Amino acid sequence: MIRLSELKLPLDHAPGAITPAICARLGIAPEALKSWHVFRRGNDARKRSAIQLVYTVDVEVDGEAEVLERFAGDKDVRPTPDMAYRFPTKAPAGWSGKRPVVIGAGPCGLFAGLILAQMGFKPIILDRGKVVRERTKDTWGLWRRNEFNPDSNVQFGEGGAGTFSDGKLYCRTKDPRFLGRKVLEEFVKAGAPDDILWEAHPHIGTFRLVTMVESMRKTIEELGGEYRWLTRVDDLELERQPDGNHVLRGLHLADGTFLEADHVVMAIGHSARPTFEMLHRRGVYLEAKPFSIGVRIEHPQSWVDRARYGNCAGHPDLGAAAYSLSHHASNGRTVYSFCMCPGGRVVAATSEEGRVVTNGMSQYSRAEFNANSGLVVGIDPARDYPGGPLAGIEFQRKWESLAYVAGGSTYAAPGQKVGDFLAGRPSTELGEVVPSYKPGVTMTDLAECLPAFAVEAIREALPVFGRQIANYDHADAVMTGVETRTSSPLRITRGKDFHSLNVERLFPAGEGAGYAGGILSAAIDGIKVGEAVAASIMADA
Repeated sequence: MIRLSELKLPLDHAPGAITPAICARLGIAPEALKSWHVFRRGNDARKRSAIQLVYTVDVEVDGEAEVLERFAGDKDVRPTPDMAYRFPTKAPAGWSGKRPVVIGAGPCGLFAGLILAQMGFKPIILDRGKVVRERTKDTWGLWRRNEFNPDSNVQFGEGGAGTFSDGKLYCRTKDPRFLGRKVLEEFVKAGAPDDILWEAHPHIGTFRLVTMVESMRKTIEELGGEYRWLTRVDDLELERQPDGNHVLRGLHLADGTFLEADHVVMAIGHSARPTFEMLHRRGVYLEAKPFSIGVRIEHPQSWVDRARYGNCAGHPDLGAAAYSLSHHASNGRTVYSFCMCPGGRVVAATSEEGRVVTNGMSQYSRAEFNANSGLVVGIDPARDYPGGPLAGIEFQRKWESLAYVAGGSTYAAPGQKVGDFLAGRPSTELGEVVPSYKPGVTMTDLAECLPAFAVEAIREALPVFGRQIANYDHADAVMTGVETRTSSPLRITRGKDFHSLNVERLFPAGEGAGYAGGILSAAIDGIKVGEAVAASIMADA
């Protein structure tokens, strides 16, 4: 087959318009086109008065070799790649070796566990939190009643932090093996809508993610895998080698028991601070890495739709509009939008008592009143937290604690209208935009819980963004703080074989280890690490 990309048609094109467009683009007669199907569909809204749908289609034609030869220099006409997933190894029939262990049941741990189960290695999956429906009740307990559970919340439990998010399923990770396709196909098997296979920017939303992770858990268990909930790993059993490095021999659990294990995937997510601290005490190689700090900003979704789509706002083929913004400020900082959630809400996302953290969440429909996005400033260890691999965590805690106090020490978030923020005065009341954060917002001065350089950079960026998206810097737009969990503040560094640099058979993985950002890239990394674990097991056999 031939993959034809950048096939553009008007937004309201007729259902039958794709077939003649393919023929015209390839210079073939209609009878030479045997079949086609859409691989991806996006839109080009740069001209709001002439929005186009942009298709990538896989086509079957007579004389395929001749067509490809004619378009040999055209990057938009290529052979359709083979995207089928193939297991690199499988456990022998009747395999009864020591079972691999996966720590963390977020997207990375889920796919590491799934791939190991599908290869016949019957993984044990540990998570300090609860199954997703119980976890959801605990999470809503904070949002509705100010009741916080440090082991069961937005960050910890089945599905990981991605469960309470927009459910975005796209990333910029290079993926020559098409592992992302494997992820999407597994999600569809688990109940995701099949449009995630062809939408250019697919998403799922929280409620659908809940049922999907339940379905995938059932699949893993049917293949011999085992989940253990409310199980926290407090220490590692390491055996020192002559070269000074170590080999992993087992896990000490919080209930005092010991789990013998010699292949462990560390898929703990970006907020597993006690585990990071334990790894540091044990001498596991860690290094600080950049992340970002800022706020969540909210506007009515209708404002964003009109700014992006003009008179086409509300068109069913466009859905709720998103945006991506970036500005290099004069103080040397970069301000950018992060994890934009169309038609969603801002949620309380702390994982520790006495701190406030914001994040964004949407349902599949993206039908709620406000759009929200992180508005964050990039930071780095050398300049902002030079005190070693754990210094970024202390940096986060400082500003999260100040946000808790600024919000009234009740888990309410501190908030401020954009007009007041730009003028350098506290907000005392809401305007036209009503914030969505629960359990509530206390209007105040966000400068009390943000670094001065971040305040300066965001103040410079807001008018710039307002020239790109009308009303972005509207005086009544609302910002809530603080956004500190954009990515892991450290990396659990690994080698090309996916083992920790200095602890053999410990496999750092996913967002918490510093190798992913978001659901799809974390799931892809989980597959890669699961494959590496299987290869290591088979090498020992």
